[in-house]
Amino acid sequence: MIPEPATVEVADLLAGIDLAGRAGEQRPYTIVNFISSGDGRAAFHGRSKDLGDEGDRELFHGLRGQVDAVFAGTGSLRAERYGRLIADPEGRRRREQAGHSPEPLACVVTRSGKVPTEIPLFSEPEARIAVFGPPELELTGCTPQLELVRLDPGELTLTTVMRRLRADFGVRSLLCEGGPTIFGALLRERLVDELFLTLAPKLAGGGSEPTITSGPELAELAPLELVWALERSSVLYLRYAIA
Repeated sequence: MIPEPATVEVADLLAGIDLAGRAGEQRPYTIVNFISSGDGRAAFHGRSKDLGDEGDRELFHGLRGQVDAVFAGTGSLRAERYGRLIADPEGRRRREQAGHSPEPLACVVTRSGKVPTEIPLFSEPEARIAVFGPPELELTGCTPQLELVRLDPGELTLTTVMRRLRADFGVRSLLCEGGPTIFGALLRERLVDELFLTLAPKLAGGGSEPTITSGPELAELAPLELVWALERSSVLYLRYAIA
């Protein structure tokens, strides 16, 4: 661990990060969590799961336990077959003890109006979901705790979504789990505060899988400042602040 070498437990490490306390008035404090192979791929054969290990999964679920909302693109929702965000009853109890709702709000943004309602998340009765989309957006047969936020095309930006999450849903801390297109768009609108990056000691060997960001190049490089570096079984768990 940097700056002081030590052995740490993920739960203890995350318990004191207080992401919500860093939120401003206009938008949630936003972190992004990704995994990458050693040669820069964010997935293997279409999914990120094979790149991870037990430590990555613990960090993944630990971050979910710390935030008010989780944001994932429709492609990631479909590919990873999202279900209940906090499946473990003990995890929900710990959230309540820490002053959170039992589960984070699931945030979905769609420009096309197409949403993968066939995945388990949308039939989970306890799931709270906010879907931001165009005026014609209609979803049926989903969890009763689904709220549609319809926006005109000119308003349907991630900046607007962030402001509505903060003002209308009380979201102070937001975790983005992908995909690369969403991360790239968040960077272009300067909406990301931190990057949690797991560097897997595995090589994909080329292929067409994306890197952790995709889309148009930024106007200038976005500097990263290392907050911590952890190692477990040759896997690196990196936390960066984004300038």
